Amino acid sequence: MGRGMMAPGDFTSEGLTVMGKVTVCSLDCPDACSLIVDRSEEGAIRVRGNPDNPMTRGFTCAKIRNYVERMRSSDRIITPLRKTGTTWNTIGWDEALMLCAEKIQECRGQPASILHLHGDGAKGVLKFADKLFFGRIGASHTKGSLCDTAGITACIADFGSLEHNDIRDVVNAETIVNWGRDLSRSSIHVAALVRDARKRGAKVITISPGGDGNGPFSDFFVRVRPGTDRFLAAALIRLLIDRHTLSDDILHHAGNWKVFEDMIRRRSVAELLSVCEVALEDCERLCDCYCRRKPVATLVGWGLQRYRFGGENVRFINALSFLSGNVGISSAGVYYGVSSLRNFNLDWAYESVEKGRRTFPLPLIGRSIMEARDPAVKMIWVNGFNVVNQAPDSLSVKEAFRRVEFRVVVDAFMTDTAEMADLILPCAFLLEQEDIVGSFLHDYIHYAEPVVRPPGEAWDDFRIFTELGKRLSPPVIMPPRDEILRKALNSPYVDISLEELKTQKYTKAAWPAVAYEGMKFKHPDGLYHLPDVMHDEAAASSDFPLQLLSLIRREAIHSQIPPEEGGQVPTVWIAPDSVAWNDIDTKQEVYLVSPRGRLRVAVATFSGLHPKAVIYRRGDWIKTGGGVNQLIDAALTDMGDGASYYSQSVRLEN
Repeated sequence: MGRGMMAPGDFTSEGLTVMGKVTVCSLDCPDACSLIVDRSEEGAIRVRGNPDNPMTRGFTCAKIRNYVERMRSSDRIITPLRKTGTTWNTIGWDEALMLCAEKIQECRGQPASILHLHGDGAKGVLKFADKLFFGRIGASHTKGSLCDTAGITACIADFGSLEHNDIRDVVNAETIVNWGRDLSRSSIHVAALVRDARKRGAKVITISPGGDGNGPFSDFFVRVRPGTDRFLAAALIRLLIDRHTLSDDILHHAGNWKVFEDMIRRRSVAELLSVCEVALEDCERLCDCYCRRKPVATLVGWGLQRYRFGGENVRFINALSFLSGNVGISSAGVYYGVSSLRNFNLDWAYESVEKGRRTFPLPLIGRSIMEARDPAVKMIWVNGFNVVNQAPDSLSVKEAFRRVEFRVVVDAFMTDTAEMADLILPCAFLLEQEDIVGSFLHDYIHYAEPVVRPPGEAWDDFRIFTELGKRLSPPVIMPPRDEILRKALNSPYVDISLEELKTQKYTKAAWPAVAYEGMKFKHPDGLYHLPDVMHDEAAASSDFPLQLLSLIRREAIHSQIPPEEGGQVPTVWIAPDSVAWNDIDTKQEVYLVSPRGRLRVAVATFSGLHPKAVIYRRGDWIKTGGGVNQLIDAALTDMGDGASYYSQSVRLEN
């Protein structure tokens, strides 16, 4: 056991203050489950879904159970660690914070030389404390995201805001079109709602490149070439036009219909389907559902935006739902997501912050750090984020970190990012810290009550910044914890005091059950805005004929996996009729190769997967032989400064 690591049993010896405490899961997951935490007489911890919560309904996923085991890992860092040469040494919090203060003080003459990297490893209002702290200093920060911003920007461009019907309304749909979500691996409660809808007679159609676990949830499957979903949606819209099934009343609510219509008419249905590689028969069946098996609820997956033209993918799917009359009514709608913070007042997080701060596009973070001048980046602070592992072109990110003078990482494990630090500050986890948590799926907000004391000397982020701010000159004084929570609840969508929320544990925010009811959209003109451009898809490379889909895992979120799970050769999946079989012999070592590098893999077959796709379940670490993002180019999506992970071309070779 290394310095500052957690001894087996430390977690349970701290124990729970009371059995049966109600709290919430704050992981980067849409469900934001209400949890009941119990402890046996022997100290074992059990986490279960709250049966009284209308969304959680008494069950949770395997990811939270695995996360609890991760909390108890003997590899967990529980004291501050400072690197001297290649050796990690345990130090106290006072020494650690004085060192941080000294380094920040050295940079305050040029605050842009400090780069703050905020991640979403945990959700909550108090997680914005770091943004307030570094905003007041004037540090550089990031824009865009590694996940959903292309889709968010697309929805706002279309509807004028980011909203959808109450998610529970999907059970009333006549048809559910699941456009790209893996219901077996993401949002267990959406999966349950889809099951409920099928029991009530709804038909479920899944559209994806395959390779997911949607079989048990689907009545019909349409396989699409990766990244070309906009062409399938456009083909369906063209059929609606050709068959004169568009309602004049709907078109009256479209701000730029003629421009959009002219664009769609420039391509035939056959041309559009040839790009997305979907049969006319499947397209006609989909069209029939959107026209005749209404109302149609459309689930838009959190992967469609991860392509070069990910924003367009989302916009054309939105347009199909709107034009077919499946927006603004109950039992229909488009479900992409909402902001997990939309129910809170976050004005406090921007009080007295410096304006005009330098920003770096997050998907290009490695290159941006190395190219930064006037000033160069001298200090990096990372919290809630295994950025070296998660960002595209990971090895460039690693090299960028290596060139920076001083690096602080707030984490509980020796991740790929933590290994690059000069100082590691041990953090509290889910179940160990207070907060208020929202959801990017539903309208419930929860009080996160700390039900387990953090082990060793682990602190939550808010305490770290409160104590650090006092040591600066001039100091950065953080508002009191309760003051922030009260300000956050001073919102037009929430009618509850902090004391009441602490007692009730959760409440439902005041949002309409139907988004955009009556076709009233949130643009200043009140109209729906259709896209006015559709870009061509790049031709496949003969040298790299496969498209890499680095998809989610069932058992863990992103790279939050137990370290002991590393060290195995990663597995990739290809179709039985994949072109890759011509180039590999699985009796020999096989490598996944891109222009960025190569990674040894094992190869498995997945029936129904598109023959031009290869699937890699992301999240494993570079240091243990994984880390698929080292093969992926750092490139932006068409809107929102997102990361276009899934447009990476690769090959398999011996």
